Amino acid sequence: MQTIVTPSARLCSALPYLTKGGSVIDVGTDHAYLPIYLVGEGISSRALACDINRGPIESAERNIAAHGLAHKIDTLQTDGLDGTEYFAPDNILIFGMGGELIIRILSEAPWVRDASIGLVLQPMTRAHLLRRWLLENGFSIEGETITHEDRYYQTIAARFSGKREEYTEEELLLGKWNIQNNAPHLCGFVKHEIGVWEAIRRGKSQSANADTRDEDRTLQFLKERLEKLK
Repeated sequence: MQTIVTPSARLCSALPYLTKGGSVIDVGTDHAYLPIYLVGEGISSRALACDINRGPIESAERNIAAHGLAHKIDTLQTDGLDGTEYFAPDNILIFGMGGELIIRILSEAPWVRDASIGLVLQPMTRAHLLRRWLLENGFSIEGETITHEDRYYQTIAARFSGKREEYTEEELLLGKWNIQNNAPHLCGFVKHEIGVWEAIRRGKSQSANADTRDEDRTLQFLKERLEKLK
């Protein structure tokens, strides 16, 4: 039986937001590394590892069997959360996808609008769109984390409350919890975002009659935030 390896920091960023001893669905599973760790270490009681492609599922099944956890971790080849409602999870993890894809997956699974289910999401892109969708659809954001490995990653924990909340543009982009708690890596993340938005503005300004007011406004509040962090 293989020794359980602690996952990377970006995957472990989910740990503070999980229900101790609960069940978890891992959507877009990364070789089932996180479910194996969660179940093997007793953090979660059982898990369902999902992916749309057969290759990752076969890899997950080999890893699960090698760790002797096939009796506690199931696999399912499916698109997003399709067909997973039966598992009745305490937590749903969706890591390694774009924010817009995560929105589609959640939109197509209305049963996640349940206060007993915690969502732990790590959008690779468009985190601000995901936050806006969550807030507009009755989810409350309960915590956020920024981690840094090869790049910056934002982890967002949310749960259905039935309430609609509003964030400022800055809070949508950087995360209200990250700002309030002066999260580790926030300064570096803001610098990174400034570079991203400056590149967007340069590209847009090369077009005739380009309107860069949105980019200018975003850069302004990012630079103001950076000054506060220095």
